[in-house]
Amino acid sequence: MGIKDRGRVLPASDMTSGPLAKRLLFFALPIAASSILQQLFNSADVAVAGRFAAPGAIAAVGSNSVIVGLFVNLFVGLSVGANVVVSQYIGQKRGHEATAAVHTAVTFSVICGLVMMCIALALSRFMLELIDTPEDVLERAVNYLRIYCLGIPFIVPYNFCAAALRAMGDAKRPMYCLIVSGLLNIVLNLFFVIVCGLDVSGVAIATVISNVVSTTMVVVILCREKGDVRLELRRLRIEKEPLRHILYIGMPAAVSSVVFSISNICLQSAINGFGSAAVGGMTAAINFENFCYFVVNAFAQSAVTFTGHNYGAGEYGRCRKIMRLCMVEGMLGTEALSLIFVLFSSTLIRIFTVVPEEIEYAMIRVDYILPFMFLECTYEITGSSLRGMGRSTMPALFTVIGTVVFRLIWVYLLFPGTENLVMLLIVYPISWALTGGLTLVYYFVVRRKVLPRGSN
Repeated sequence: MGIKDRGRVLPASDMTSGPLAKRLLFFALPIAASSILQQLFNSADVAVAGRFAAPGAIAAVGSNSVIVGLFVNLFVGLSVGANVVVSQYIGQKRGHEATAAVHTAVTFSVICGLVMMCIALALSRFMLELIDTPEDVLERAVNYLRIYCLGIPFIVPYNFCAAALRAMGDAKRPMYCLIVSGLLNIVLNLFFVIVCGLDVSGVAIATVISNVVSTTMVVVILCREKGDVRLELRRLRIEKEPLRHILYIGMPAAVSSVVFSISNICLQSAINGFGSAAVGGMTAAINFENFCYFVVNAFAQSAVTFTGHNYGAGEYGRCRKIMRLCMVEGMLGTEALSLIFVLFSSTLIRIFTVVPEEIEYAMIRVDYILPFMFLECTYEITGSSLRGMGRSTMPALFTVIGTVVFRLIWVYLLFPGTENLVMLLIVYPISWALTGGLTLVYYFVVRRKVLPRGSN
């Protein structure tokens, strides 16, 4: 089995030898690029809704963002378990176990996707009413969410299949899949909204179709792969031991992501209280935050994959260096992109909306959140390094404390009565700093025990 890198094939053990800085960067860049491209295409949903659909469409799509994020974060969190387990098996040269883990992960993802689709369809209106979606956009928001939910059985397998490819060092082909499906998404958005006049329903239909395409492509790639991560549909089944390891790593990550999303839902409920213009403005600004987060996440994915390989191979000294390099590169990349968005925000926001009140709300969010997004690296990359070493529970717990419990206290005890949007928004950077501090302290405690200085 090999790892594709800049057009040539490298052995899987290449992650456990040689210089790290450049290799981590070239592994992270395709992940960041694929996520940013995907967000560009998702942003096209917002832009088409805001510029070409009926008034209020951007708020209808934006009202769903935190709920969609809840589902996506759950799937991505679970797929972290597949990435770590396959990475460690490859690092330990346990090919048979790696093959079993891939087939178990894909089978599990299909079952999860179908179950979650049914649950989401049944609860779509309830969830939107729960977060106080403005009445004037509620019905359109419900239609969007119900159609989007039909794509969940394809979104989940994509994340698990992409995790399997990244576990063997291939971050490029998942990106290519997203490029193709994303371009299709833009074309279909314009067709369904402008030509067919389907409003927000057209945006949702385009998203579902593009998800089907990206999943089909990544499954075909895995089926044609050589070596231990090759997917054979006739061998799809769940094996107890690989599933236990995947859930042991993935469940804490998924739970932390879900409760993190729940805290965002509570914040969205508070934002909804400012009216549909605020919802529209926040939706426009969140696009820039997503771009910056994907840089953070790319280096977090690099940290978990490289740490999994090296920890499995007993290269503990490299594990220390991986975390340090990912943190430096991740922070620099995130802050550079954040500052670009801050400097050109007044122009960029108008891509999504030309409504003056929505622009005003968007600018407030940009000024108080984007400059501090580098703080997310402190817990995302640190937590990923710990998960690569098989320690997933405590990072999840710190995420719950810092970004959920603290935010809920802020929203329900400190914010009420102020009617000040800035007072609500500053909870983001404060909670990032708190979560990062807790996770870093725990990392150094663990590192002292399992990654002693002078180790290989």
